[in-house]
Amino acid sequence: MNKLLMALLALTLAGPALAEEVGSVTTAFKLIGRNHRVQVDAFDDPKVAGVTCYISRAKTGGVKGSLGLAEDKAEFSIACRQTAKLVFKGPLAKQEEVFSESASIFFKSVQVVRMVDVKRNTLIYLTYSDKLIEGSPQNSVTAVPAGDIKIPTK
Repeated sequence: MNKLLMALLALTLAGPALAEEVGSVTTAFKLIGRNHRVQVDAFDDPKVAGVTCYISRAKTGGVKGSLGLAEDKAEFSIACRQTAKLVFKGPLAKQEEVFSESASIFFKSVQVVRMVDVKRNTLIYLTYSDKLIEGSPQNSVTAVPAGDIKIPTK
């Protein structure tokens, strides 16, 4: 009984996913500090096994970037794909944050929100940047159809 309770608690408390760096390319050479680059990260949807999302985004270099003091540009792209059989770890909210990561020390972050298109039985992933004072209209969207598997919603 304790194992079942622990598993349910873990699913309930599952927060946004953590990303892992897949690779990066240099976009501008910097004499001091790391180069400006575009980095590709991957994360798995914490509530939908079998979906992996890839985010590419600008990473600022130079001295400030190397010290973690630079503000990364709000330029990014997302592609989510079915990488294994879809397994839903319970009912999904119609809209839920699945990934968030800081883009500067000044309260700016990159967010990914999962939305459920019930009519088309499809998972939609939207990435955007927000900032405490002023957000950014730049965004990117991707979709993963669930096929014959009905998406459970709350």
